[in-house]
Amino acid sequence: MRLTIRTRGQVPAQAIQVARQRLYFALGRFAGRVGSLTVRLSDVNGPRGGRDQRCAIAVRLTGLKRLIVVEELDVDVAAAIARAADRVARAVGRGVQLSGHGGRAPLRALE
Repeated sequence: MRLTIRTRGQVPAQAIQVARQRLYFALGRFAGRVGSLTVRLSDVNGPRGGRDQRCAIAVRLTGLKRLIVVEELDVDVAAAIARAADRVARAVGRGVQLSGHGGRAPLRALE
C-alpha cells in the first residue's frame, strides 16, 4: 500500500501523523488490495475559522479500474480525518466484496 499525504494551507504538522495512523488502522486489513492511497489535507478558508478543515482520500484498488474518493469537512482536522477514514474503509470493504476479490461474507450467507 503506497500512501501519499499532501497538505495545503495552515494544516497542523501533527495532522499528517494522525492521518497516517488512522488510515493504516482503517485500511490495514485491505493492505494487499489497495494499490495507492492519496490523502489531501487543507484549510479551505485560512485563519477565518469555521468548518473549513478538509480531508479528501482517494483509494485505487489493485486489479480494478475503480477509484474510491471520500471527502469530509469539519472544524477540527482530526475529526475530518477520522470520519473520512471510517467512510473510506466501508467503501473499500464494499468494493472488495462486490469485486469478488475476497472480504468477509455477508451475515446472510452464513445462515
